[in-house]
Amino acid sequence: MQNNERSLHSLEKIVVLGALAAVLALTIGFAQAGDNAGKAKKSDAVFLRSSVALVQDASSGETLIAKNQGAILPIASITKLMTAIVILDARLNLEQRVAISDEDYDFVKGTRSRLRPGTVLTRDELLLIALMSSENRAAASLARTYPGGTEVFVAAMNAKAAALGMSDTHFVDPTGLSSSNVSSARDLARLVAAAHEYPLIRQYSTRESATVQSLGRPLAYRNTNGLVRNAQWDIDLQKTGYISEAGRCLVMRVRMASREVIVVLLDSWGKLSRVGDANRIKKWLESNAAFRPRG
Repeated sequence: MQNNERSLHSLEKIVVLGALAAVLALTIGFAQAGDNAGKAKKSDAVFLRSSVALVQDASSGETLIAKNQGAILPIASITKLMTAIVILDARLNLEQRVAISDEDYDFVKGTRSRLRPGTVLTRDELLLIALMSSENRAAASLARTYPGGTEVFVAAMNAKAAALGMSDTHFVDPTGLSSSNVSSARDLARLVAAAHEYPLIRQYSTRESATVQSLGRPLAYRNTNGLVRNAQWDIDLQKTGYISEAGRCLVMRVRMASREVIVVLLDSWGKLSRVGDANRIKKWLESNAAFRPRG
């Protein structure tokens, strides 16, 4: 009888210990699930078609959404933000008139431009249409007429990138037509933050349209980013880009869900995918209470 009691007592201990272990495992599992859910909010909660995406709080630098943010890819005309920074840092006379030359032709992709050789515009006008409408000959002429020429200009672009801590970035031309102009999303977030410090870049990159005179004829340009014409968007700075190797790209500093954020979208192959991704990000931020401003 005593042996049976001892066996039963031992069995009870085993059952109790097993129950405690199960409760502990469940507690840890729920805690990990909660942590993983929090992490998922930053990457998996919003479906994006762009191969690379990064959304950061512009003030704190907090990452809100990240997808392949370290991948180094061609950046196309996002390049022109750095082109503008280098021009403005040099404090060149923006009213100086610059003639478009045969040297400004796109020998890389053979893209067309309405700026025919012999067209004379101010450096200010060239900067405007390079940022707003991604005019390649405008960007090329800005670099060509930089003190020392295009080669010195590109060296200044890379020096500025290094100064900004953009270790994943390299430039070989001022337009972005070369696929050798590469960067990562986290580097481009730094570029957007730096470009935002220049009022003229903010103003010109978000202007809806402009007209310049070319050889006695008016040339009307529109912003390559249709979101600037959408009243539902409050964009403070933006730049689009496209070459076949880069896909469609978009960077912005924009107000969403009552907070300033930096958005980087790279390698979006569908014609409307980058705009679709921007709208998905906006909707997600506005509906996600976890990312609303803290009081």
